[in-house]
Amino acid sequence: MTAPGPVRTAPGPVDEEEAEAPRTAPGPPPRHIGWQKLTVLPAVLVAVLLATWLWFRQADLDALTRNALSGGQVSKALWQHIQLTVISTFFVLIIAIPLGILLTRGKFSRATPVAMAFANMGQATPAIGLLALLVIWLGIGRRAALIGIIAYAVLPVLSNTITGLKANDPTLLEAARGIGMSPVGVLTRVELPLAVPLILAGVRTALVLNVGTATLAVFGGGGGLGVLITTGITNQRMPVLVLGSVLTVVLALLVDWLASLAEVLLRPRGLQP
Repeated sequence: MTAPGPVRTAPGPVDEEEAEAPRTAPGPPPRHIGWQKLTVLPAVLVAVLLATWLWFRQADLDALTRNALSGGQVSKALWQHIQLTVISTFFVLIIAIPLGILLTRGKFSRATPVAMAFANMGQATPAIGLLALLVIWLGIGRRAALIGIIAYAVLPVLSNTITGLKANDPTLLEAARGIGMSPVGVLTRVELPLAVPLILAGVRTALVLNVGTATLAVFGGGGGLGVLITTGITNQRMPVLVLGSVLTVVLALLVDWLASLAEVLLRPRGLQP
């Protein structure tokens, strides 16, 4: 007798849908923002503003304090402060990011130490001293205040742009050139997307710096919440000082929160953690 050979079973029926379904590569992870990030800080800021409002309701305000806070002066100072922050940040972006890109291209990279030295000088100089020099040169007005704020906030965006572009993997850039990408295509489709997280971190830092530095614009005639702070100090009116300080802190934290959301939303999906 011979040993029975292996039993061969006929293949089962193949599902037509499975046979025809194409195999697709997994896509990039979706952007996800937790509910804590969306709710905790705004809730804290609302609570701080509500507590400040309740304190004002029961505070005994004299005529000088009421005069400093009446006639829409608080909303005017807040709006001026927001304008100073937005305008200065816009000019910081259109100066620092293109300059950072230029300083990583070929022969222009030799000028990087010089550009960084000037950017460091702008931030190392005391803000009030820089503003005083600009007022002497340009006169009192918003222009001097804006130039001072811009000079003070260029460094983080410029340094992060240069660092982010230089940190890219050279093999990825060579691969992009190898498939026929032009230098502009390599920059816009490979280098900048990979550098976006660092660039956004620099922009976030610049935004918070601009909110804080804009309080000094009052010394150059630029307005802003610094008007309330200086009025409270010079006239020794604590409610005016508290209101100006609280609004400045709340605005800085709100801007930082919005910038953190922008970091998540603008980061390329392939770089999501």
